[in-house]
Amino acid sequence: MLGKPTVSTIVLRYQENQPEVSLSLRLMPVLGLILASSAALAQSVSPLSVSSDEIEPPSLERGAELWAKCRACHTLEAQGRNIVGPRLYGVFGRKAGSVTDYRYSEAMKKSGVIWTPENMDRYLAATQDYIPGNKMYGGLAIAQDRVDLIAWLQQQTSR
Repeated sequence: MLGKPTVSTIVLRYQENQPEVSLSLRLMPVLGLILASSAALAQSVSPLSVSSDEIEPPSLERGAELWAKCRACHTLEAQGRNIVGPRLYGVFGRKAGSVTDYRYSEAMKKSGVIWTPENMDRYLAATQDYIPGNKMYGGLAIAQDRVDLIAWLQQQTSR
């Protein structure tokens, strides 16, 4: 038996020269450590923390392979139909939530995001963190995958 729940404070330093992350959890100490470690790990793989030295040049071939994860919900053609998600033709430079014949969440319509490669990267890294309350779940956790997919999407959606 693990015993009665206690209050634990856990302090993690996940990167040098970064502020401490302190969590007070009304949970058993072991569970608190697991949750805090997960939060620190998620922060450490943020696209903003990935050094450009760690990223290879985009692979359009790999981007095409990654598209398989997206095509169940999106199309690429200028007059393509909206499926679960909106068509992506012309997405770069477009305001989020602006395909007129797609029913977006209020969160997406009010986000004010303009789709640039950088914003797309942040969004695909953590869709619900970047625009909380939007309809899309999933994305791509691996930074290199995002680089490859975004390069391929830029080529495919601007024809």
